[in-house]
Amino acid sequence: MLLVIIGAGLWISYFPPADQAFKMRLYNVHESFGVIVFFLALARIAYRRRHPPPPLPPDTPRLIHLCAHATHVALYALLLLMPVIGFLSTNAWGFPLSLFGVLPLPSPIGKDEALAQWLKLFHWGGAITIILLICGHLGGVVYHTFIRRDGLLKRMT
Repeated sequence: MLLVIIGAGLWISYFPPADQAFKMRLYNVHESFGVIVFFLALARIAYRRRHPPPPLPPDTPRLIHLCAHATHVALYALLLLMPVIGFLSTNAWGFPLSLFGVLPLPSPIGKDEALAQWLKLFHWGGAITIILLICGHLGGVVYHTFIRRDGLLKRMT
């Protein structure tokens, strides 16, 4: 879902379609998947609190422990914050949000273009941060699989 959200967000931002109806469908897919990711992230956090992952291998350096923990916390925080910021931004631009064009969601704030600009900036910054965190996370997978060869991926299965 994140690939769809990121892809649609980049498409809308940097290659906006000339066809207005198609552009609105892209926005709706981006926003609707964002709402779903919000609830999935909540469910995942609840699951993780009841079922913590196995500990990292004992010979893992402390810095790697800290980086892994910080990356996970930041990813979960952004997976919760980004949909909220995006939802509020949509509302501040004066557009209602409807989940997949079927289920209308309430608009908690009215149209406020000055606020919308700030929310758009925060949403963009959060998107860049999520992309960087995902790249760092994948870099950790490569590091543990091919450099340390510590079997860390096996603990995820």
